[in-house]
Amino acid sequence: MGPTRAQFIQYAPAALALASTTVGPWSALIAAAAGAGAWAINASAPALRSLIACGITATGSGIAAHQVLASGMDPLYALGLAVPAGAAALAHHRNTTGELAALPTTPAMAPVGQTSQAQLITAWWAEFISGPTQTEGRKLIQPGANLAHLDLDAGDDHVSFTGIITLPQGQQVRVKAADIASVYQIPVSQVDMGDPKHHAPNALPVTVHLKKPSAAPQIAAGTPTTPEQLWAAHVAIPEGAMPGTTLTLTRYDGPLDWEGIATRDRKAIGTVNIQDLAGNLDLETIQIALAPIDKPSQMGVRVMKEHALMHGTMLSAVVDELAMDARGYIRLGTYIDARPALVPLAQPGSGARHLYLVGGSRSGKSGILEQVLLSAHRSRIGVILASPQAGTIAGASLAAYCGDGLDEAMGALRLAYALMLDREARYRSPAFPFTDPLILAVIDEAHMLLSVSSPYHAEAKAIVEQLTRRSLKRGIGVVLATQTPLAEDLGNSTVIRSQLLIGGGAVFLRCAKGQGSLVGANAVEGAEGIDLSRIPSSWPGQYAKVADRDMSGLATESAAGPEDGTFGLGYLLTPGSQAVQFRSLHLDVPPASLAGGQPPVTVEDCDAWRHQEAITRTPMVDQRGKNLIGSLADLLTAAQQGPTARPQQSAQTHPASPTGPSDGQELIKPRILELLRDESIPMTAETIARKLGTSAKHIKPRLSELKKRDEVTNENGLWRAAA
Repeated sequence: MGPTRAQFIQYAPAALALASTTVGPWSALIAAAAGAGAWAINASAPALRSLIACGITATGSGIAAHQVLASGMDPLYALGLAVPAGAAALAHHRNTTGELAALPTTPAMAPVGQTSQAQLITAWWAEFISGPTQTEGRKLIQPGANLAHLDLDAGDDHVSFTGIITLPQGQQVRVKAADIASVYQIPVSQVDMGDPKHHAPNALPVTVHLKKPSAAPQIAAGTPTTPEQLWAAHVAIPEGAMPGTTLTLTRYDGPLDWEGIATRDRKAIGTVNIQDLAGNLDLETIQIALAPIDKPSQMGVRVMKEHALMHGTMLSAVVDELAMDARGYIRLGTYIDARPALVPLAQPGSGARHLYLVGGSRSGKSGILEQVLLSAHRSRIGVILASPQAGTIAGASLAAYCGDGLDEAMGALRLAYALMLDREARYRSPAFPFTDPLILAVIDEAHMLLSVSSPYHAEAKAIVEQLTRRSLKRGIGVVLATQTPLAEDLGNSTVIRSQLLIGGGAVFLRCAKGQGSLVGANAVEGAEGIDLSRIPSSWPGQYAKVADRDMSGLATESAAGPEDGTFGLGYLLTPGSQAVQFRSLHLDVPPASLAGGQPPVTVEDCDAWRHQEAITRTPMVDQRGKNLIGSLADLLTAAQQGPTARPQQSAQTHPASPTGPSDGQELIKPRILELLRDESIPMTAETIARKLGTSAKHIKPRLSELKKRDEVTNENGLWRAAA
């Protein structure tokens, strides 16, 4: 097939020049120059038409001049023939004086900032879209669809124009985005046209991006970049750990050693899933520490290559700080930002506080318990210690009563419960401060007493539930330590853990693999995403030293330093806050040597303390784990009957009858409470007596006693359990 129209227009001057070489060198030279010029500047169609006309005129003049000279005529005639050629050249110059350079084929080559750009845009629009045009055989996209109100926006990295496609009244715009893109040789995505539904049919706005600014480079996962960029790309996104936040660095010593503040505009950040945050930043959870600050909309963040708490804090250097302050707090360790880590043991004017401690073997749990015993001793707080695993607590001599071993530990629990009942009997309307000392009931390895496999499961569970619920306002706090946060370690009791967390602080240390998750069924508010099994048993690099037989830093003659293991490293949680990384104080000497040679803090002289030997041997529930002794009088009665007289034996020996044994032998008050709570409907005293198989004369006095203790209510002779 032959050349296209465009090819003919472009190559005609050169072809004409080539053909004219046989008739005249000057005319050939003129035509060749015209074709070469058109080729070089990629001239538009009007310019090519002008050049062709100029080339034809010049060629004809050249042929005529050549013939004149060849025939021997006067050379002046040949010179006169140059006049038409010059006129043609002047006409071509006039035709192309206002002509612009061609629009670049790609937006990136567009001349930026030239005023002629708008004229060139309009020329292309008229040439290919709207007309009028003199190009033969061209089909316009929509004749008459002119581009009005042209506005050009040109910068160093972008070129775009806007306008309105206008047609006479009664016509409709049919120009499409693909048509405009084909004319200006750009992607269709760079053409934005208005919605015809929202504009007149004959006027449609259009925006064309001839050159778009290069998009900001996307942050690829694993590519080294600044912490702010990593934060914006992975943490602050909607599915990130802290959506909508921005990071401001306060210290930067490398990509794995920096500190900053995360801020959310006018919104509280709340709790943060530490595991999600570590995943966003492609780090281990131990390398990240969060530190809540005063503003709810801000959170301190720290990323560590070498852990800030690796070298620990020695206990012997801060003995004076161990005593409880005026607010009831003791120092338990050091936070990741070097601030003292404080936990409450008491709240002046309100009673005691609980402490929940979780940590596996060799995690530093015993060291924290020893430190708590020492702090209690220096704060003049009495301690009842229950240690089912004998000989594990070095500071046991600081306790007023120590149950060392499984049976003795159960006895210590009974004594703590008896002291609570005693104080309830003596302080019906407690007024603080107590004249009696504060007491801590410390339960180490609590799972040995509370788990279902324990022979004391039912009794220990019932006692600990009551202690965690009722003891704080009587000045008795519970310090409970287990090896895992699993519900099984607490006898599958949600009451115990919830009351411990509400009533004080919590310490979470390293646990065995698969047993340290604080999510799912073991969720703890404020500790979302923490997996205690991810805390390593030794610092990074220690494994390599052992594997390579590298003994540097592992001298056998010197005492083990804190950096030789992660003992005491974990998270500290106080009510209403975020769990924060901390490390307990390093105990380099026995706690008894720091006690100053003073004897243990004793418990007040009371009935429960005076009968401690009988009480520690007296079971307080029946074989079903029900009917926990509810008053000191009932407890002392059971204790006087001897350690083998279980409450359920009297019911088996003496069948229930109107003439049965006294209520002290039957322990009728717990049965009354259990009945009223189970039935959940009001009953008369006679109905209660009939259901319990006894007489009303035994029931009515006990109901009156329970009413004085606000455990039951009476409305028009109908009794029900208090809410």
